[in-house]
Amino acid sequence: MTNILLAGVGGQGTVLASKLLARAAMDAGLNVRTAETIGMAQRGGCVVSHVRIGNCYSSLIPLGAADFIIGFEPGEAVRCLPYLKNGGAVVAATGGVMPVTASLGSCDYSPEAMLDYLRRTVPNLTLLDGSEVCAQCGSSKVLNVALLGAFATAYEQLSTAPEITFAGIENAVREMVPERFIEMNLAALKLGAGVVTAK
Repeated sequence: MTNILLAGVGGQGTVLASKLLARAAMDAGLNVRTAETIGMAQRGGCVVSHVRIGNCYSSLIPLGAADFIIGFEPGEAVRCLPYLKNGGAVVAATGGVMPVTASLGSCDYSPEAMLDYLRRTVPNLTLLDGSEVCAQCGSSKVLNVALLGAFATAYEQLSTAPEITFAGIENAVREMVPERFIEMNLAALKLGAGVVTAK
């Protein structure tokens, strides 16, 4: 079984990314369950998607059981670290999005402090400069797919028998993304994968 937790902020494409992962798993003939805990996503709140591949009874990943966390935003990745199992891996975007609670209150939010914490506490960490990838693709909407590219490559490197592959996610993009956006998203997928292979 593989448990993947996706954590981001409303509008970043977290739910679509989880659907692409689920489609890749289903195309491979695997059982998959998904669930979202969305909260105030439409107002910039947190979005957490659970993807469980294999035989399980619940759609929600228990604490300490996630094989991977895909963090669309550094603070959200840190907030979800209690879900990561020992030896688990994190793939996270470096760009910060100020949480609603911070923007309404007097507290400061430092994405770099969150990244430093991830570097200190997560041995299997991959960081993706989402701004650079989005600039190369010409759209800010491809961060989610770029993160999937980085995830797929990291997963294939860490596992002897990955249940989801880069090729599987690539096929899911072709099947689920509107035709006029396919090539742009495939470019983002490859750029995200390149971050891992260049490490």
